[in-house]
Amino acid sequence: MASSHIVPNETYKMTERGVTQKETGSAFDATIIKSDRAGTHTRAKDDALDASAFAPFHKHASHKGAAAKPDSFLRKGKGTGGQTMTATLRAEAEARGETYGGAGGGGGGGYAAEGGPPSAHAFAKRSNPPNTELRRFYERGDLPISIDHRGVKNKIQWKVEVTKLDYHHYLPIFFDGLRENEEPYRFLAEQGVYDMLEHGGSTKILPVIPQLIIPLKTALNTRDPKVLVRVLKVIQTLVESGEMIGEALVPYYRQILPVLNLFKNKNVNTGDGIDYSQRKRGNLGELVNETLEKLEITGGEDAFINIKYLIPTYESCVL
Repeated sequence: MASSHIVPNETYKMTERGVTQKETGSAFDATIIKSDRAGTHTRAKDDALDASAFAPFHKHASHKGAAAKPDSFLRKGKGTGGQTMTATLRAEAEARGETYGGAGGGGGGGYAAEGGPPSAHAFAKRSNPPNTELRRFYERGDLPISIDHRGVKNKIQWKVEVTKLDYHHYLPIFFDGLRENEEPYRFLAEQGVYDMLEHGGSTKILPVIPQLIIPLKTALNTRDPKVLVRVLKVIQTLVESGEMIGEALVPYYRQILPVLNLFKNKNVNTGDGIDYSQRKRGNLGELVNETLEKLEITGGEDAFINIKYLIPTYESCVL
């Protein structure tokens, strides 16, 4: 009787489809759309709350805290006398046999014993759920595109001419997909935006600028370095794709530039080494400065003062 063991066929090398979002499912499923917003703050856990910060509450009692003990009051000679807390904190640390960290070491002034102040996580990634409009439209077949698989680099095969598209409808959809990190949605969004910006011109792109602000802001608020690099390159192409587009973005600097202010100095410190990936333009700090310079050049006479208001460390590149 023949053995039922199946010998794997090693003639063909199979590569599994990379899935970065658990909501995506298989290639034959539609993404499970959730109502989560992208770029939102991470909510603190209940156990992270300090219960001592709240007054005890009883069902039949009023909102009054526990009776204060005599030791909880400030005594003579224990105050700062109008001076800083450094001397007092240092004396208390020495009395406990510890070393006071001060303002410059040991975790910051007054935090030597506690291990330092908590991190604000300003550069941490934020939520980026797979609920973009591009994903939803593409999965139900409402976009006139397909992937043209080529030997070296893929392209988008448009089923209609790009110049005949309704930019008011399609361009915001592709911009909303810029925060996608999963294939093929990332490729379709990025390449679709570049194709529409290349063939659009001022007549088609300029009226759609107000509709592009919310997708751009949402993508920047994810604070994902890969998404930020992608969006900054698109902004540079956007302001150079037609006349008056850079000036039309000036009223919306308040929505776009705050995140750029955070990552302005996020450079790669290679010391005396060589950054061989310069051609990829992946250095976030350099890309932010390059984007700000192009915004100033194309934004007209009011661009610099508005950039300077939101990013005080920016210096003009226009002499």
